[in-house]
Amino acid sequence: MKLLRWGETGAERPGILDTAGVARDLSGVVEDIAGEVLSDTGLDRLRALDHAGLPEIPSGSRLGPCVGGIGKMICIGLNYSDHAAETGMPVPPEPIIFMKATSAICGPNDPILIPRGSVKTDWEVELAIVIGTAGKYIPEERSFDHIAGYCIVNDVSERAYQQERAGQWTKGKSSDSFGPTGPWLVTRDEVADPQDLAMWLKVNDATMQDGSSRTMVYGVAHLVSYLSQFMSLQPGDIISTGTPPGVGMGMKPPRFLKPGDVVELGIAGLGSQRQPVVADPAAEDA
Repeated sequence: MKLLRWGETGAERPGILDTAGVARDLSGVVEDIAGEVLSDTGLDRLRALDHAGLPEIPSGSRLGPCVGGIGKMICIGLNYSDHAAETGMPVPPEPIIFMKATSAICGPNDPILIPRGSVKTDWEVELAIVIGTAGKYIPEERSFDHIAGYCIVNDVSERAYQQERAGQWTKGKSSDSFGPTGPWLVTRDEVADPQDLAMWLKVNDATMQDGSSRTMVYGVAHLVSYLSQFMSLQPGDIISTGTPPGVGMGMKPPRFLKPGDVVELGIAGLGSQRQPVVADPAAEDA
């Protein structure tokens, strides 16, 4: 299944794509794509519905983040061998973990807001895991039992905030709009091998990233198990698993986003995103 959320920011309603690719409203069935709905039992209930009999979502409706009630977004750094090489950094001996503020999470086609003073806002297409069943100390062989499905995240990053100022990466990753998520939550049964997915990203129609989850250092099953050793994983938590090469800071000379740019990205089977880049109006008014 492909699940989605639609409507105005902060008032999104649940939806689903039927087999013909028509977006249907689930708000008469469930309150949100969140919580128990993400469990195997909850997803089975949605599978059993007559999808074609559900109301159509109005054409042109905004898509929100494909998951509601996100407790945390956990991100993995330098998790692609070819991306680590382009940054000049070694492959880490264990996964690098950082958090992205949930206030950064937005819809897949919402604008990217350039923060006040930013000159190094960058892009990163990433495969994200959506947790469906809570767990702690999860054995790696049981990791997939805890996964509801997968989606796309653009891990937008301000490199100066991330790398040139003291402290951790989180402040370079958490500006409003720095977490476009969706368009769909694709349930795990529709993704035969999450370690073999083509990934791409374009800026102004020029291809920047053209990679594959095959070059991921620490795979999906390992990451779920590894993270659960340090924190419980809850339904709706998102794990963004890293990016292949082609980010702006790795170019010679480096290239970064500016107002007027358009970013498009996608992952095979998971859909695509499109974000116009604009100056943060709140920064201009301050």
